[in-house]
Amino acid sequence: MKKKDPIYITGHRHPDTDSIASSIAYAFFKRSMGLHAVPCRLGALNDETRYLLSRFDFPEPVLLQDARMKLSEIEMDSPVSITPDTTIYETLQIMQEDNRAYCGVVDEKQHLLGMVTKSDLAVVGLNDTAMSIDILAHTPAENIRKTINGTMVYDDEEACINGKVSIIAMTYLERLENFNVKDRIVIVGANTQAQLKLLELGAGMLIVVWSDEIAEEVIRTAREHHCPIIRSGHGSMNTSRYLYFAPSVERIMKKKLVAFHSNELAEDVGNKMLKSRYRVYPVVDQEERLVGYISRYHIMDAKKRKLILVDHNEFSQSVNAVEKGKVLEVIDHHRINDFTTSQPVSFRNEIVGSTATIIATIFRENRMLIPANLAGLLLGAVLSDTMNFHSPTTTDQDRATANILAAIADLDVEDFAEELFTITSNQDKSSYSDMINQDRKIYDIQSCKLSISQVIVPSAKETRSDLVEIAGALERFAKKKQIDLAVLVFTSILENGSVVYAAGNRASWAMEAFPDMEGEEHMFQENLLSRKQQILPALTSVINDYMGG
Repeated sequence: MKKKDPIYITGHRHPDTDSIASSIAYAFFKRSMGLHAVPCRLGALNDETRYLLSRFDFPEPVLLQDARMKLSEIEMDSPVSITPDTTIYETLQIMQEDNRAYCGVVDEKQHLLGMVTKSDLAVVGLNDTAMSIDILAHTPAENIRKTINGTMVYDDEEACINGKVSIIAMTYLERLENFNVKDRIVIVGANTQAQLKLLELGAGMLIVVWSDEIAEEVIRTAREHHCPIIRSGHGSMNTSRYLYFAPSVERIMKKKLVAFHSNELAEDVGNKMLKSRYRVYPVVDQEERLVGYISRYHIMDAKKRKLILVDHNEFSQSVNAVEKGKVLEVIDHHRINDFTTSQPVSFRNEIVGSTATIIATIFRENRMLIPANLAGLLLGAVLSDTMNFHSPTTTDQDRATANILAAIADLDVEDFAEELFTITSNQDKSSYSDMINQDRKIYDIQSCKLSISQVIVPSAKETRSDLVEIAGALERFAKKKQIDLAVLVFTSILENGSVVYAAGNRASWAMEAFPDMEGEEHMFQENLLSRKQQILPALTSVINDYMGG
């Protein structure tokens, strides 16, 4: 049965709990429908998400770095291979059996050493025999024996063979003196006297055809002259033909190869192929072990990565090169912005406080039971994204869904919320640089690059004592990432408000969006909780005023 193509379900960059929980839950839903769904993340998890995954026994989703397919993810030819001591004849048989025009040469650990193609073998078979002299001179007698389907009558470690071949199968004995057979491979018939004479003339190896046995006198003389004797399984013609395919492929293989690694993007490999004219290329893993072969056909026939986006719809917040993938669905509760596709997609966008609310609703709509641990994870996501229902984005649907999830997970909403925010709001071990990157979203508004980072803390007011350190970290971040307006918002659920900090060449615009009272600096903004409905709209309004929107 053919394995189904995976569908990658992913939230946004700098993932929060809602993004991760929704990915995991919707992947579970899709798998229940018979699909191969894989939950993903696009970055490191924050403390809150890691806590919830551990509490409800869920593994961390796989990291998805690019929407484009890697070589390891597309179909390629299997890694049929040979070793350096494989004969040319054996290589040809392997190619014919596997219907291949090529074969990789590997060591005992499958490390790629070289490549042999049918073109290389054709050169041996069709070119002048002069080119084969050198490689035959270094060919072991055993290679010759098995290539001509022969029997080793006598072998000698001190044999001296120059690689030249003579056929003296039917010649008058008295004429042998006219032949120069010194150190040559000599193909001879079943004539004992002729065999003895050739040994005396210094033949390097005797290959005897049309003979059932070799006289003891010949073997004794061969031993004296250090001359191996092989009784061939073929006649003179085929023996002479096959003889040239006895050398090991090590003698003819290409060692300077154009090879690719399995973790390279198929798109990049396709571009690199345009710079060479080979029909096939070996693919190796990170340890240089052969894993397959790739051709232009495989690249052209490669399928796009299938994606389902949850908790976001803006490509600027999605996986790298998302436009190169195939987006199948979107489930979100944010504004709809730079979203375009080349084909219709299922798009579900609802005015609720959490994507997890939508996912839980989908389970109920399809009359599918939610496992207790998954219900607990989704409940944590709803509480996190609605800030325990204090966010202005919170709806009655969020509250009703939270109660249903709590019942399934056997949790008390208020007790669980207190547990969640008490444990995960402790930021003592995090630097301000880490906080800026923890839950960050990037927006492009009227050509103004805006970054909004939001951090949940026990007390937003107390952060003002670290004003200099926060300002320094935010300025360094804005400069490094080339952000026009970098905003860091510390939000306290307990205090029901936030404190706003800004950096960048347009930092003053944030102060206009969230003005201080006279005599105060970075004042506590009461009831300011939602990035989506409060922080982003206020900043967008000021940016539009200045940029002419």
